[in-house]
Amino acid sequence: MNSKYNLMFSAAIIGILSLFIFIIFGDNGFAELDMMKKSRDSLIKKNEILIHKNMALYRDIERLRTDMDYIENVARKELGLIGKNEIIFKFIENN
Repeated sequence: MNSKYNLMFSAAIIGILSLFIFIIFGDNGFAELDMMKKSRDSLIKKNEILIHKNMALYRDIERLRTDMDYIENVARKELGLIGKNEIIFKFIENN
């Protein structure tokens, strides 16, 4: 009777440990859940960055549609244009 009890107890322990290992490391287990949470957090951060970039682009577009001073500033910085009656001085270094 004692050996039968020990055998059943050992089988139950092995079964419980197997179930525990399967829950943690098996398909859709805790390990995969943790990996998916990290992936989700990473995607949320990337999405927030893209939202901020989109908002900045929308502000730039709106200013380009309505603000002539902003258009002039962009033309000067990005295209190297000058305004009417402006003179560009280029200084040449003599060595």
